[in-house]
Formats: sequence, structure tokens, C-alpha cells
Amino acid sequence: MKVIKYSLMFLLAMFITLACEENLELEPLSETEADYFDETIDFERAAIGVYARMSDLYWFNNNSPLHAFWLLPGDDLTSNGSYPFEVFSTIQPGQGDLNTVYNVIYVMISRANVLLQKIAADEEADEPVFSNTSDRDALKGEALFLRGWCNFFLWNYFGTSPNITERIQSADGINPPSSAEGELLDQAIADFQAAAPLLPKTRNAVQKGRATSSSAYGYQCKALVFKASYYGDNASYTAALQAFNSVDDKSLIDNYGDNFSSATENNEESVFEYQAAEASYDNVWLSNDFNQSIGSFSAYYGYFDDHWSFWAHTPFVATEKFLNEIDTLDPRTPYIVDVATGRIQKYMLVTALTSSGVASVNNPRLLRYADLLLLAAEARNETGDASGALALINQVRARARNMGSTGVPADLAGGVDVRQAIMDERFIELAAEEGHRWLDLRRWHKAGWINLSSYDFSSIQVSFNIEMDKHLLWPIPTSEVDLNPEVRQNPGY
Repeated sequence: MKVIKYSLMFLLAMFITLACEENLELEPLSETEADYFDETIDFERAAIGVYARMSDLYWFNNNSPLHAFWLLPGDDLTSNGSYPFEVFSTIQPGQGDLNTVYNVIYVMISRANVLLQKIAADEEADEPVFSNTSDRDALKGEALFLRGWCNFFLWNYFGTSPNITERIQSADGINPPSSAEGELLDQAIADFQAAAPLLPKTRNAVQKGRATSSSAYGYQCKALVFKASYYGDNASYTAALQAFNSVDDKSLIDNYGDNFSSATENNEESVFEYQAAEASYDNVWLSNDFNQSIGSFSAYYGYFDDHWSFWAHTPFVATEKFLNEIDTLDPRTPYIVDVATGRIQKYMLVTALTSSGVASVNNPRLLRYADLLLLAAEARNETGDASGALALINQVRARARNMGSTGVPADLAGGVDVRQAIMDERFIELAAEEGHRWLDLRRWHKAGWINLSSYDFSSIQVSFNIEMDKHLLWPIPTSEVDLNPEVRQNPGY
């Protein structure tokens, strides 16, 4: 019996061994990375994959939209909702929205780095996939631009989180250290600079909305102005003007309101915008990424009009300070705010709701030429060209006046405080849009132009409490600090 027992055990062991060996020789049931990047379309799909994760920032997010993160800290919007990013004092490293935003940005960086790695390998290959190097260069420029966009975002909100410029493929790289002060901003500038000459100047109808050379030059200009004001580096103002001058195919459109209408997306004023869309049914309770056929690529604006889907929250409305600042005769006013109620009108007048009735296919305009004109005006003024700065400000004001105003806003002339005029114009032109106001306020505070410690935010929050040594940056998420011992928490958290 023992002989039979041991013989059976031996035969079973042999069967298992042979079965394992045979299985190891089987072909994978689906495509793997090793044989994926063997057609140009694979590289194209990888590029689209980087854009895809931007949807996680702008969608409904299953009744937990993330927009308060960047819209509420300034003095243009306020709310009854006691959102941490307006109250300041309740911002904590474990806050869920903070963790989500942080993760989304780093997934985008990871995907961009994979694409850059694959492109570099193709550049060195004896038999490259790309026969047309300009197509490959355009994809490389796209990956660099999107990584730069992410690094600029990280620097503005997290300051010294890790700067990851290569694909992480070994245990040695899984704990990247915190970056040095200003490193993420410098990386963003370098990425935009490298991307610009590689990207096409225009896109065809199929590729509409993807980054162009002007997208890269425009963000390079913006990042350099931020560096100049934040760190007192006037040389960066000069470099910003050079980048601005390379944005030569953009201009102000005739009607300010067309910048926020779904009917006039990707127009000549748009330098870069998120492409909100609806693929099949728009399921706003499901994120849309690889391996999901139905999800959301749309944009959400329910926080502006108190849409029923925003039932657990309170809407973002204009501050009293903004309502006192804007002129009711300014033709931009009805496109920005309903002065009687304080309700924001941007993106709301022509929203084009998706099939769910919750979200919109109206694209958030991430960077407009008007923004660049005012940034270039700042650069000119701070480098001694006040008259040149006024000329750029007046382009923005003239567009408004030419829409049919009774005469305001009039052109500015010599003798005005040009710096203050730029700050005032940015307040009106960019109100309630992409968090521009908070990013301006924090850099102007660092420049010494304003003092946020005693600043009138016009918040209706009684518990409002900002600490300058702490709240100029958001905290690094707890999950990152706990998992990565090389990352240091931002001061005060």
C-alpha cells in the first residue's frame, strides 16, 4: 500500500510539474506591454490615456466633485458650505478630495513618463515604429506638455512633492523624495520649453483640443511670470515675454461669453481646455478610464446653479467684494454673474447637458489668451515698460467695450497704478474660473504686493482662518506620507 501511495504521489507531482511547465509556455491571453508598442496607433492611445485621467478632476465624481479644491480659496467665490478649502483651518492631510487630486496628477505623470520612455526606445531602435519622425516628436511634445501641466499644478498646491521625471520600474524608485523649493516649477518650465517646438501649431478636426505649440508657449509664459513674482526673479519676466511672443496664432474673440459656451469651444482665444464629452450614455456615477465602456468624460457645473445633483452641498456664489468691484455696465457682467442673486453665470448660459441631465459637455477653458495678455502686461510693467503693459490691458478692456457697452471699461492711460490695474483686471476677467484668483493672490503675497494675513477675502464663513506659514500650500496627503518615508509634510500640518 505504501508503494502504491508513494507511486501515486510521485505521478501526481510529475503531472503538476509538467502541467506547470506547459502552462509557462502558453501565449498570454491578451496583449502585453512587450508587444503593445509595435504600431503608431499604440503610442497615440497612450497619449490619450494621459488626457483621460484629467476627467477625474472635472467630472461629477459620484456627487463629490473636486472643484472646491481650486475655486473657493480666493476672494471671488464664497459659500455657506464650510468647505475646508475656503475655511482653511479645517484642511487636513487626510481629507479625501485632497488625496484624490494628488493621486490623479501623479497617475497622469506616470503615464506621461511611460510614453516618453517608449518614444525614447523607438528613437534608438534599429527598426523604429515611426517612419515619420514628426509624428513621433508631436507625441513626445504632448507627453512633455502634460507632465509640465501636472508639475505646475503640483507646485502651486503642494510645493515640494516629488518630482518624478522617469518611469519607476524597480524597488529603488518607489519612494521618490520631496523636491527642493521651486524644483517642480522649474521642471514645469523645462517641460513646456522642450514641448513647444515639438508640438504642431494647429490640430485637425479629429485631434481638436489636443495640445499645440501655443499651449506649451502659453503655459511656459504663465509659469515664468509665477516664478518671477513668487521668487522675485525679474529675469523670468523677460523670458515670459519671449514665450508670450511665440503664441502667435491666438487672439481675443469678439464676444467674451463665447469663451464659456459649449457652442464655441476650442476657439482662437482658447490656448488649452479640457475636452468634456459624452461617450454613449453619460454615467456620472462612474469614472471613465481604460476597460470601462460607459463612464463620464463630462464636466460638472452644478455647484454654480445649485443643481439638484448638488443636494448635499451649497452652491459657490460671488463674494460681496466681487459684486462691489464689477460694474453692472461692463458687458462681461451678465456672462460672469447675476448681480441680483450672486449666482455665477460662467459656463451656465449654454451648458449642453449630457444624457444624464447632471453634467455638461461644455469644456472648462484652462488657459485663455486674455489671461496671457494680462500676464504679459505684468511682465512688461515689472521690467520697466509701463506703456507697453497698458496697451495689453487695454486690449482686454477694448474687447469688453466693443461688445456693446455704454462706455466702460474705458482705456487706461498714463498716470495710473499699472500694477494695481493689472490686478483689478484679472479679478474681473478671470473671476470664478479655474482657480486663477487664489493662485494670483498667493504669488502676489509672496511678492509683497498684498498681505494675505490681513486681507479681505469677503468670505461669509465665520470660522474663516488663514495662517500664512501654513495655508499657502495644501498638505501632502496622509496616504503619501505614511507610505513614503522620503516625503516630508508641508509646514504646519
